[in-house]
Amino acid sequence: MIFSFQNPRRFVMNTYGKFAQNAWKTLAPSQYESIVDPETWFTNLGVEAENSVDSLSVQIAGHDTPGETYLEKVGRLTSAKNQAEEIVRAEMLTPPPEDQEEPEEDEPSILGEHLEFMKEMKVLQRDLMEQLNREEMERGLNP
Repeated sequence: MIFSFQNPRRFVMNTYGKFAQNAWKTLAPSQYESIVDPETWFTNLGVEAENSVDSLSVQIAGHDTPGETYLEKVGRLTSAKNQAEEIVRAEMLTPPPEDQEEPEEDEPSILGEHLEFMKEMKVLQRDLMEQLNREEMERGLNP
C-alpha cells in the first residue's frame, strides 16, 4: 500500500478517485465545493470503486470455458475488467444527474459526451449480462 508523506495514515488517491474528483469538479462544481475534505472523500471513493471493479469483473468474466486457450482467457478477463470499469464509472464515479449543472456555452463538453456514452454502455452491458445469464441457465451452467 502507498501512503502519503503528509499524513502516514492517509492513502494516495487512485485513478478511480482522480476520475471522480475531476468529474465532480466539471459536472457538479457547487456540490464539489460543499465536500468538506475532498481529498479524503475521493480517495475513499476510489478504493470503493476499485473493489467494485474487482468483484464486478469476476462476475462478468464468469467461469473458464472448456478448451479455452490462454489468449482467449486473457481477452475474456480484460474485456470483463473494461466493462466493469465503465459500469463503475457511470454508477459510482460521476455525480447523479440531479446534481449536475449545465456547462457554460463556451465550456467544452467532452466529459459530458463521455458520460452519455458510458450511460449507453451501461444499458448495453446490463442487456448483455441478462442474455449471458439466460444462455448459461439454458445450458445448465448457472443453477
